[in-house]
Amino acid sequence: MSLKNTLKFLSASFLSIFLLNAAYADWPSYGGDNGSSQYTPLDQITAQNVDELVMAWSWDNVDNETVAENIANDSNAIPAGWKATPIVVEGVMYVPTSFGRVAALDPRNGEAHWVFDTRAWEAGRPANLGYNTRGVGYWEGNGKQRIFFATNDSYLWSLNAETGQPDPAFGEAGRVDLTQGLGREINKQEYGVVSPALVTNNKVIVNSIVSDGPSGIEMPPGHVRAFNPETGELEWMFKTIPQAGEFGNETWEDGSWEYSGNTNAWTIMSADDELGIVYIPIGTPTNDWYGGMRKGDNLFAESLVAVDVNTGERIWHFQMVHHGVWDYDLPAAPTLVDINVDGRSIKAVAAISKQGFTYVFDRVTGEPVWPIEERAVPQSTVPGEQLSATQPFPTRPAAFEPQGISDETLIDFTPELRQEALQIIEGFDYGPLFTPPSLRGTIQFPGWAGGGEWRGAAFDPDTGMFYIPSASGPIVVQLREAQRQRAEMQYVRGGAQSVRGPQGLPLTKPPYGRITAIDLNSGDHAWMVAHGEGIRQQIIDMGILDPGPVGAVDNAGPGPLLTKTLLFMAQRDGSRNLLRAFNKANGEIIHEFELPLPPSGTPMSYMLDGKQYVTIALGGRQDARLVSLSLP
Repeated sequence: MSLKNTLKFLSASFLSIFLLNAAYADWPSYGGDNGSSQYTPLDQITAQNVDELVMAWSWDNVDNETVAENIANDSNAIPAGWKATPIVVEGVMYVPTSFGRVAALDPRNGEAHWVFDTRAWEAGRPANLGYNTRGVGYWEGNGKQRIFFATNDSYLWSLNAETGQPDPAFGEAGRVDLTQGLGREINKQEYGVVSPALVTNNKVIVNSIVSDGPSGIEMPPGHVRAFNPETGELEWMFKTIPQAGEFGNETWEDGSWEYSGNTNAWTIMSADDELGIVYIPIGTPTNDWYGGMRKGDNLFAESLVAVDVNTGERIWHFQMVHHGVWDYDLPAAPTLVDINVDGRSIKAVAAISKQGFTYVFDRVTGEPVWPIEERAVPQSTVPGEQLSATQPFPTRPAAFEPQGISDETLIDFTPELRQEALQIIEGFDYGPLFTPPSLRGTIQFPGWAGGGEWRGAAFDPDTGMFYIPSASGPIVVQLREAQRQRAEMQYVRGGAQSVRGPQGLPLTKPPYGRITAIDLNSGDHAWMVAHGEGIRQQIIDMGILDPGPVGAVDNAGPGPLLTKTLLFMAQRDGSRNLLRAFNKANGEIIHEFELPLPPSGTPMSYMLDGKQYVTIALGGRQDARLVSLSLP
């Protein structure tokens, strides 16, 4: 049995001791483990020596040359930030690129063993986020080692981990066409994959990204599928939009299940390898802002669904938003957490949301660890819209972001600024969380980018502490009657889409980016700090009393890396590109490491030859790099 498989079955405490005495320690999946803890028990880098970190090596993304050629040729095939996080398995690092290449690197020095090109970028700009991919999956069995990579152009590839060549026994010439078998004809310009394949219990599980700018009410469905890792044959499909006779089908009224799409799990999925349960975080149906063509609660949209890894059968689910019209997708990987609440040990799963909530469930039964209450919410004035009368509100933990627009959330540096903010909001509809879109335009807070986002959260198994980066950004959702070819959608988003505060400042109080630590054994907030200086200097230059750090709005920024000793977060803060090391106990900054480019991917950590490394993807466009830091 390999070291990776051996470690999977060790207890957390013994694992820590084992790794500290090992010559190497892997980071075998995107979130560090299939439970998406984003944690490693490595402790060679400490509060006492973190300021000694140096760049151990740097690897230039092989996309750079192609992007430079595209720019020279006036091509619009140009990626933005490189959001990938590499994995390390048995002394080899594997990382995908924005254009759909996969590289195997030596984690000691960044030298490439091999690079394979899926040529995914040549299919044209992918849906929603453009050229963007976040990770790969690793499988080992029957004497084989495979890297699984799901691409923007809708293929699942199986690559020999040693050579980088496609596995001829898998699908057709090493790949499976993911647009096939979904029950509808799929337009590849509207469908693809950005998140890593989840590999667990001899299954390769794949989700999808579907265009949020639909051309009509008929869109690709976001069904989740498991494939055989050796043959590529379909093992099961969980239908996120239940079909006739299936559980939940009645929540799509007037036959809307037949044509409605999206309802996809675009972000990272998680799994309990021992229990054999996969946790799927699902997003909003077509379209994001108006549901008059899909009346009902619309299961399993905006739900966390636990399915049996062997069959794909639903074990339990919880819907966080009934009949969503706020684009409140579940944005991040559910985190598997072992906690002790009131003397009771619970195998739990915690899911953060764009709304700023943390939902915590028994991961076996789906029972909420703390009560979740259905509360009345505002109703829509848009013709044809029928919202749910209530929405779920967790009673604990408290929200990690402010919610709704009111006197309590508006900027108040000075009485004059506050009065200007009050005048601004009178031009729109506004109110508490779940105030719906309107024809006049509604200020939604948090907006569609959260709150919580795809970067997720990190969990410390020793302390039960949960670390959540988030950002505050209101948006405006104004609906207009759909015209021409989109007329069947009745209403779509148009008109005002954003709102600025007085004198170019934000509309709401700081912090605009924050890190919150929550004790999941009690549900209490332990601390919250502003994440970054943000516009602090701009505020001072206006003659306003120094407010201290106000946090940088960085919803697309990297996620957290948690080690035995430190919390790492990377950020572009003004003109500075930083990797910060925080004190886990109180959120104080211990050290700031200047990065050569803006950080894009979530950092990870591994040990090789007795040395701990921290690695992160930086930059984008024609200058994207992977850099690895270590002690001298």
